[in-house]
Amino acid sequence: MTNGEARGLRARARGAGLRALGASGLPRLAAPFTRGAGAILMFHHVRPAAPSAFAPNRGLEITPEFLDETIRALREGGFDIISLDEAPDRIRHPAARPFAVLTFDDGYRDNLIHALPVLERRGAPFTIFVATGFAEGTARLWWIELEAAIRALSSVSFEGVELPCDTEARKTAAFLRIYWRLRAGSEERLLAEICALADRAGVDPRALTRDLCMDWDEIGALAANPLCTIGVHTLTHPRLAKLEAAAAQHEIEESQAIIETKLGRVARHLAYPVGDPTSAGPREFAMAAKLGFETAVTTRKGMIFPDHAGLMTALPRLSVNGDFQQRAFIDLLLTGAPFLLWNRGRRIAA
Repeated sequence: MTNGEARGLRARARGAGLRALGASGLPRLAAPFTRGAGAILMFHHVRPAAPSAFAPNRGLEITPEFLDETIRALREGGFDIISLDEAPDRIRHPAARPFAVLTFDDGYRDNLIHALPVLERRGAPFTIFVATGFAEGTARLWWIELEAAIRALSSVSFEGVELPCDTEARKTAAFLRIYWRLRAGSEERLLAEICALADRAGVDPRALTRDLCMDWDEIGALAANPLCTIGVHTLTHPRLAKLEAAAAQHEIEESQAIIETKLGRVARHLAYPVGDPTSAGPREFAMAAKLGFETAVTTRKGMIFPDHAGLMTALPRLSVNGDFQQRAFIDLLLTGAPFLLWNRGRRIAA
């Protein structure tokens, strides 16, 4: 069994486990103890559904209707939706009601077209973490390049093995195998291998970026909205822990300077690209603190507790996964109980 197949099985098992846990009724009873001070929610794409059996990045997108349902679930669950600027104070001094922060990674144009109308209608503050290279059309959305290349090809040669891609199921298997093998290696190899595949498939990486991501004019218009906070997401969206320290700091510091120059305002919040333990760790957390960021968020799963006041540059998030677009899943996650199980009883998993 490949790493990708194993992860697929674990995802299906996790979905089944969530359903069983929710049906037990225990999370609702445990919520006062497991919910903590609140949650930082993570989104990526927000756009109408485009059904396809081959959609390996589907977990990174939700529909506008589900964004609306998520906001409704938060408010009906007693959460105050606040800006990320307000979060540090709520972490240090928890209120009777939990808080929620809505964050969107990368700077996709669909956030402006499809998410903003929902957020404005609901009066919900939000943060967009911008990778400046995406805004400039120069950085690479390598996971989308990989999907586009495999969609276009009938077979792929990888590590000396010819992988058939003549059906959607085989395309998915090939994507997962290549994706997880490359994720385990260096940033240089990942980009080079996917670039070669994209070239073979006739996929233009820069055209993909320009098509999917907001440019500076669009980001500037969004930043002028009083509901919006713009955060930093590096220059080129690398896995920072894979880089030398000086290169990692340059990715963070230079992107912050560009955003502040372009928008004329201070950028006080950072999201680590990819954000799992192999992409951001203690070195990056210390770096973000040294550079003066008020908060920095990971993709580690968890709710926010008062103890996170000492870990402001290592905050977990609640990922709103496109594979689980059901109100019951959101209600369950907002109790915090699943995270306590996934983190083996630890409330803090930095």
